[in-house]
Amino acid sequence: MLHWLVMNDQLVNERRRSRTWLWILIGGGGFFLFVLAVFTLVYLTLHAGGGTASLTGFGDKIGVVDIQGVLLDPDEVIHQLKKFNDDDSIKAIILHVNSPGGGVAASEEMYREVKRIRDGKKKPIVASIETVGASGAYYVSSATDKIYADGGSVVGSIGVISEWVNYGDLMRWAKLKPEIMKVGEFKDTGDPTRELTPAERVYLQGLIDNMYSQFVQAVSEGRHANFNDIKAIADGRVWTGQQALGLKLIDKIGDFQTAVDETAKSVGIHGEPTLVHPEQDQKTLLDLLFGNISPWLPSREKLLDQEIGFYYLWR
Repeated sequence: MLHWLVMNDQLVNERRRSRTWLWILIGGGGFFLFVLAVFTLVYLTLHAGGGTASLTGFGDKIGVVDIQGVLLDPDEVIHQLKKFNDDDSIKAIILHVNSPGGGVAASEEMYREVKRIRDGKKKPIVASIETVGASGAYYVSSATDKIYADGGSVVGSIGVISEWVNYGDLMRWAKLKPEIMKVGEFKDTGDPTRELTPAERVYLQGLIDNMYSQFVQAVSEGRHANFNDIKAIADGRVWTGQQALGLKLIDKIGDFQTAVDETAKSVGIHGEPTLVHPEQDQKTLLDLLFGNISPWLPSREKLLDQEIGFYYLWR
């Protein structure tokens, strides 16, 4: 009898523990589904609400295109510019600039699209330089109708740079020997495992000189200035916004809000205009869970020092 009571008590306890675990699993599963639903709702909200205003209909709107960071891929900026230019509800476009520049070709493509909009005279396009508007970023800005900059902004750096790391000594220390097969004397120019030959230095300098002339010519055309006047100050230096004003590299000292207010007034907008920003990048579930993880991931900008290329870039 006593044995039966003990067994029965154990059975009751096991059933209680089973029910407890069942409720823990049910509660945990419900909590997981709740968290998943919240993150899904946030994700959909961020994805659906990327812009600050719709690109449909008519109204007092100004399009804002960010020129941010190292400029390597022009496609997104060009797409945004074309979209704003084709939208009749957008009365003007402002480039919000905070960039040290970037690739030669990328800067040129953005410049051409900005200049195409300006020359079309369909709507004004201006630039507002925030902290940095140097090298390729200034190249792009010079094509606008008007450039604003803060007094302490960094402006200019008209020049070209090409650099890479020579790790030949490291390879020799590690007893590694590169093997290269080529046709053409200059095919492996810039090989990071060896020094440049004198002929290669002349060859690369010729490319850089040509790109420099294109830069100076573009700025002189964009700023309606004399080529030699621009060339006289195109030695790679940067200036503050106040200094740049005296050199006629910008048109007015003013912050982004000044650019917005004066641009709105110039196109007949009364009161505060609606600023339209392009859609934001989609957020991943990892971003929602852990915040923005992009600083920890490899990117073309972070790999820039390992690439052999030519840049309108302020270091």
